[in-house]
Amino acid sequence: MAQTPHIAVIGGGSTGIGIARDLAMRGLDVTLVEQGNLTHGTTGRMHGLLHSGGRYAVADQASATECIEENRVLRDIASHCVEMTGGLFVKRPEDSEEYFQKKLEGCKECGIPAEVISGEEARAMEPHLAKDVEKAITVPDGAIDPFRLVVANAASAEEHGARIETHSKVTDLIIEDDEVVGLEVEHDSGSGKRIHGKEGGTEEIRADYVVNATGAWAGRIGDMAGVDIAVRPSKGVMTIMNIRQVDTVINRCKPKGDADIVVPHETTAILGTTDEEVEDPEDYPEEGWEVDKMIDTLKELVPMLDEARTIRSFWGVRPLYEPPDVGSDDPTDITRDYFLLDHDERDDLQGMTSIVGGKFTTYRMMGEEISDHVCAKFGIDAECRTADEPLPGSEDFSVLRDYMDEFGLRSPIGRRSVERLGSRADDVLKTSDPNPTVCNCEGVTRAEVQDAIEQSGSDLNAVRIRTRASMGNCQGGFCCSRLASELHGEYSEDIAREAWDELLQERWKGQRHALWGEQLSQAALNYALHATTQNRDNDPADGEPVDFAAFDSGVRAGEASGTADVAADGGTRNGD
Repeated sequence: MAQTPHIAVIGGGSTGIGIARDLAMRGLDVTLVEQGNLTHGTTGRMHGLLHSGGRYAVADQASATECIEENRVLRDIASHCVEMTGGLFVKRPEDSEEYFQKKLEGCKECGIPAEVISGEEARAMEPHLAKDVEKAITVPDGAIDPFRLVVANAASAEEHGARIETHSKVTDLIIEDDEVVGLEVEHDSGSGKRIHGKEGGTEEIRADYVVNATGAWAGRIGDMAGVDIAVRPSKGVMTIMNIRQVDTVINRCKPKGDADIVVPHETTAILGTTDEEVEDPEDYPEEGWEVDKMIDTLKELVPMLDEARTIRSFWGVRPLYEPPDVGSDDPTDITRDYFLLDHDERDDLQGMTSIVGGKFTTYRMMGEEISDHVCAKFGIDAECRTADEPLPGSEDFSVLRDYMDEFGLRSPIGRRSVERLGSRADDVLKTSDPNPTVCNCEGVTRAEVQDAIEQSGSDLNAVRIRTRASMGNCQGGFCCSRLASELHGEYSEDIAREAWDELLQERWKGQRHALWGEQLSQAALNYALHATTQNRDNDPADGEPVDFAAFDSGVRAGEASGTADVAADGGTRNGD
């Protein structure tokens, strides 16, 4: 073993990257590997709620207490990732008064600041609340950008010497004499920044200890080691609206159930969610009725949702875990607490620990506990500093400044840039080069895009999670080509085109469940821009000849007419 232990962390979500940062800050040698982009799994598919703990204050008070503690920590160390919207647990006439009182008392027992306000006071805060909302409980919920937070943690980990490898899939564990001693990894495009078209390869990464932080995928890593990790994945749908119908997190004050929260997030509102156990974290049905349920149920709280435009839906899988002797039938009964599984103590397999369960809000706490555990294995006495040292972008970040004069930007765009970049704004935005707006919906400028490309290579989806470019109302209809153009100069045309196509596919995945009304028209417009004006569905650069005769009828033969007809009719949701 080297004098400084080498720790391999598997999983680039919030928990894995939090562990990597913590261990690196304590002076350990860390390599993190992630099969996709950072936030590829559960972290990148959540509703962005910074929990006050109120949601768990009745049924899971241990989790509620952890949430309010970490809520306060993240407001300090990740201020540029957090918007303190506040939260309301609202009661409708049919909701239980007994449960309302239990919620209020549970919040107080867990140390969560909570106050009862009348329906009139709630509507003064949120004018679009239903008129029959009787009263509400205020709690310190917030909204948090999971992409920004994870990227900031990764940057901090790298600053402290960690190696972060994305698009690098663990294909096997190396086990010698009943001890895990490393990983076999398949890189999509070699180690380091991802470059499209660059040849990948396999690598054997030797490690003194391995941490399995793969969430819902933890069982797969366990299978490679011959140990059973009984994670119970539970899927949930989130639906993104075109604007913020509310500026406060709205929770339905009732026992567990589907479709009970609206989270304002950046320029949108996210509706959530369902809770259905699935066998495979990557292979499960994504059904339209789930999206309909979000809108049909939550319009009881915010009626204007019924007429609002849905721009995107996506599904995430919770990495739920409970000890085998519990055996809950309903995934909503499973604790949201986390569990540290030492496979030496549990399975007589040395060299590996798994961490399972938990919540996004408590990622840092989970990282601290497992880092304490790893350090104890090697007799290392090093204190955790992740609760006190701000993440990159949150140092000295308190009041947003008006960047219109200093950077020559229109004020709203400058404000959005500073909200994303935080204390890094000076370094990124102070440029002598032209700095036009690349993504109009989200107000992302060339300087931000180039900064993200410098961090992530040719991967435009990695640029997206760093900047929010293509995540606005048009879902990339107008900016995907501009983002691809920003690769010009450093990368060849074929690399830029491959990255462009990959971004278009990612943008389409979430839109295909929201094709009705105005959003269907938007999708048809995007198709016209990408497939015809930009010729992305039959590009000469791909080596395939273009059938120009097909343009005589105005559409490609046998294609697009059905979509055009429906778009002309305005479209309906499930035949409504």
